[in-house]
Amino acid sequence: MTAQPTGSPIALMPDAAAAVTAVAEQVPAGAWSRPSPCTEWTVADVLAHLTREHLWAPHLLRGETVEQVGSRYEGDVLGDDPVAAWKRAAAGSMMAWGQASDPEAEVSVSWGAIPVREYAHQMLTDLTVHGWDIARGAAVDPQADADAIEVAWAYQKPMAGGGSALFAAPVATDSSDRLDQLAALLGRDPSWRPPLD
Repeated sequence: MTAQPTGSPIALMPDAAAAVTAVAEQVPAGAWSRPSPCTEWTVADVLAHLTREHLWAPHLLRGETVEQVGSRYEGDVLGDDPVAAWKRAAAGSMMAWGQASDPEAEVSVSWGAIPVREYAHQMLTDLTVHGWDIARGAAVDPQADADAIEVAWAYQKPMAGGGSALFAAPVATDSSDRLDQLAALLGRDPSWRPPLD
């Protein structure tokens, strides 16, 4: 029997971010440059994407527009210590999410204004599937939060195959693991493994 989604995406955000941290802390020093299941992105590229998203989040949640934030987070956001950079970004983001009291308030994103609730769903999905990307690329164990997986699945499933610009088309999988199923729904092959060094 499949577990039912428990909790709002905002409430689940800290556990989902902590799961990414747990994965990042396992990545061997030489694995950051390995390919990931995200086409054309290395393991470091995926963490940089998440780090950038969570550097942006406090700005957007306090009402700044994409134009106001501008290009301040372009370029290298990881520096010499990817895990520390991610932790700093996540800490600031989680503080901002903890103060997001109105899920229907609007935030500015690249394609317009959306409710905070929708933004939270998108961020929770990214944390969950990109944590899987990092784990798979680095050949370490994924650490995704079970409730976050289910909430992301429930959010993404109705949109599967709808031509989303954010994710590739779903791929078939025989895996009974819900995280694998979510990865497949979002265009990843759960059987993907990084090439041998």
